[in-house]
Parts: sequence; C-alpha cells; structure tokens
Amino acid sequence: MRNSGFGTLYWAGRVAPHLVIFAALITLWEIAVAQGWITSIMIPRPSKIGVAIANLYVIKGTIWEHFFITLGEAVFGFLIGAVVAILLALFSSLSERFERYVSPYAVVLNVTPGIALTPLIIAWFGYGMGSKIALAAVICFFPIFVNTLTGLRQMDPDREELFRSLGASDRQVFFKARVPAALPLMFAGMKIGLTTALIGAVVAEFAQATAGVGVLMARASFQLDMAGSLAALLSMTLMGLLLFYGMELLDDRVVFWRREARMSSVSRAKARAWMARRGQKDEKKNMGGETK
Repeated sequence: MRNSGFGTLYWAGRVAPHLVIFAALITLWEIAVAQGWITSIMIPRPSKIGVAIANLYVIKGTIWEHFFITLGEAVFGFLIGAVVAILLALFSSLSERFERYVSPYAVVLNVTPGIALTPLIIAWFGYGMGSKIALAAVICFFPIFVNTLTGLRQMDPDREELFRSLGASDRQVFFKARVPAALPLMFAGMKIGLTTALIGAVVAEFAQATAGVGVLMARASFQLDMAGSLAALLSMTLMGLLLFYGMELLDDRVVFWRREARMSSVSRAKARAWMARRGQKDEKKNMGGETK
C-alpha cells in the first residue's frame, strides 16, 4: 500500500506539470482569439472546437461511422503491407541474391510520393475501400521491410555460436535465435508503419471518398467550419494514438524480455505454471501408487 501511494504521487508529479502547461496554452489561445490578436476565421476558439467535438461524438454522433471506416482501412492496409514486408524481409535475409532483386523495387516504392500514387491506385482499385486499403499498404510497407531485414541481419555471433555448440540446425538458429533477436526492430518498424498506414488511408479519402474522417475534415474545410475541421483532425490524432499504443502494448507482451518488470512478471507466471503441472504429476503418481 505504501509503495502504491508513492507510485501515485510519482506519476501525479510527472503528469501535473504537463496539465498545467496545456491549460495555460489553451487559456492563452482563448484570450488571443477573444481579443482579436488571432483571426477567428482561421483559428477558432478552443471552446468552439470543444463544442464541435461534442457535436461529433455525443450530440449528433456523426463521427462514429466515419471513425471506424478510416480505422478499418488503416488496419487492413497495415496488415497486408506488414505481411508482405515481413515475408520479403525473411526471404531477403536468407538469400543475398533475392535481396538484390527485391531491395531496389522497395526503395523505388518508398521514394515515390504516396500522394502521387493516389490517382493510379484509385483507377486500379476503384472508389471504394479497396483503394484506401491499397494505398495504406503501399505506404506502410517500406519501414517494416527495412527494420525487419536490419534486425534479421544483426545476429549476435556469440549467441549463434552457442546455438551451434548445442547442436541446433540452421532452421532452429534462424527461428529461435535470429527471429527473436529481430523482434524489437520489427516492432519499431510496425509502429511507424501503422501510423503511416493511417496517413495513406486519409490521403486516399481526401482524393476521393464518400465516408471517413478525412471526408468529414474536407467537408468542414470547404464550408469554412474551422472548428469542425480541427475536431476531425483531433479525431485522426486520437486514432493514431490508439493504433500506436495498441502496437506498443503488443510489443510489451511479445518482446517482454526488454523490460525488467515485464520479464519478472512473465518469469513468475511461468514458474507458477510449472509448479502447478509438477503438482498435478505428483498427484497422479500418488493416486497410481494408492491404486496398486
């Protein structure tokens, strides 16, 4: 209980300064617009943005359908791009010849501006969700590919030598040594890729769409409703944060050995599971002995 109290005070001490600074900035912004120092047509008051957010999420509730459409486009595009990128990185790490043929195309795809590909992708995949998913997949591909390949290339020689000395095969060395060692960089690439997938989906919505948060923002901008436009923009920010911290949580669960607290928790859980299995085995042996 005492440690919990100290932990609460510690986090309160870290969060409080940020809240004070944020409140001061919002107050200064409100005063600046009210006094005419900033044109309200271009930059509305924070209070008006708050009203627009309330309309989107609570009063009218128009955001929800568009929010989940954009979220779905980003997630599906990310899954497609990530699967292709990881598979190509795996094959490239196993064969230098394969990497020589694949890497130039990956670089060309990365240096080509995504917004320039938008008209072509819309022409190929149509005006529905397919074009948004495709652009999201294309944009998120490169960071996942590069990070995964880099992680697979950075093998610790001592670790590999240890596996070899224990009689591990090439397949076991790859999947039980190289792949786990590459996971931190792989997840770093997927965090970047997930947020860029959202950018791709929104860019495609700006180009041509009938639903999505990008559509809401474009409509508000055309109507010079800057408060509604910024409310839609903040909705995109919220979506990006949800995606990023969702991947951060998955990273924490999968690559648990990088964090001491998480490592200790997993070790204790595995120890309890092992003790439970051992107790069940002992109980079965005792029951078998009594039957005899």
